[in-house]
Amino acid sequence: MKKLQVQTSRRTEMVDITGEIEEKIAAEGVSEGICYIFIPHTTAGITVNEGADPSVRRDILHELDKIVPLEDGYHHTEGNAAAHIKAALVGPSLMVFIEGGRILLGTWQSLYFCEFDGPRRREVWMKIQDHGRP
Repeated sequence: MKKLQVQTSRRTEMVDITGEIEEKIAAEGVSEGICYIFIPHTTAGITVNEGADPSVRRDILHELDKIVPLEDGYHHTEGNAAAHIKAALVGPSLMVFIEGGRILLGTWQSLYFCEFDGPRRREVWMKIQDHGRP
């Protein structure tokens, strides 16, 4: 298993980790395979979305704040109930294909670590399966 460290700087943010994931894959020398990515935190998640226009990330976070406001009479008393709910909505894991030694994404897609209870130092866990052709 490989680990990637992510330092977030705001309560909520989406951090593009595409390049770091590709660096880990390149270091393994995998040309064809699958990369499983897991976020071992209950107040963070991972998603694939547009990487070309940063306003998309702002829009996503804005709409999540409207759906799940910071304060809403939650029973969880640590002050981060909204972060837990957002993480549940986004999800803790995904899988991406590796082809030609790179993550196979659509033209505009990037991988985002989604912070909902920052700023914090976080981890991303990866399992890379090599399906290389002989």
